[in-house]
Amino acid sequence: MADVNGDPVARRRAAIARGVVLAKRAGYTALVVAIVAFFVGLATGFPAWAVTTTIVALVATIVILPLPIVLGYGVRAAEREDRSRNDR
Repeated sequence: MADVNGDPVARRRAAIARGVVLAKRAGYTALVVAIVAFFVGLATGFPAWAVTTTIVALVATIVILPLPIVLGYGVRAAEREDRSRNDR
């Protein structure tokens, strides 16, 4: 990551990157919870709590993950662009 002390754009990009990491962690954790709840439900005859947990976790995954994935690609592309400009 670039020196963020003097550049407000780099500071903002670093803040977005930190948020992306946290949001991805939350989204993928929700996905793991959904998968585990599904397989526990599969093994136990799908009690109501397992179905509810699976659905809620999948909805959370669908709501949380798209934005940090796109922003993560954007941050990496911007960093790549900065590196290529500095190499010229």
